[in-house]
Amino acid sequence: MLDDSALEQQLAQARAALREASRSAAPRERVESVAEAADGRIRVTLGTDGRVSAIEIDPRVLRDGSEYLADELRRAVNAALDGQDPGVGAEPMPDLAAMTATVERIQDQGLRQMREMSLAISEAMRKLQQRS
Repeated sequence: MLDDSALEQQLAQARAALREASRSAAPRERVESVAEAADGRIRVTLGTDGRVSAIEIDPRVLRDGSEYLADELRRAVNAALDGQDPGVGAEPMPDLAAMTATVERIQDQGLRQMREMSLAISEAMRKLQQRS
């Protein structure tokens, strides 16, 4: 079993690691994604905000009909979306500072409870030894 100083040292190390993780966890930024379809006659660009920023259509593709145009446009948009980093912007970054504070509070509470339990056990042991 760890003594108080060893336990406190482990808690301090865990807290330092949490603080370091919260400082180094910077959200990744999106990059522009470009995809083509219809043999390069349709070009779709997704901006850094993840939204379509440009669509370029060669007028010659219009000769192939609206269904073909719609299918190829859909294919280009999906390919541009596939080119985006799926981990970027999909989920908001958790508030690591708040998580660290919560973990520290829980650790402090656990440490106090461990000390109280240790004192209660010591008191019970002392009373048992006095009866012997």
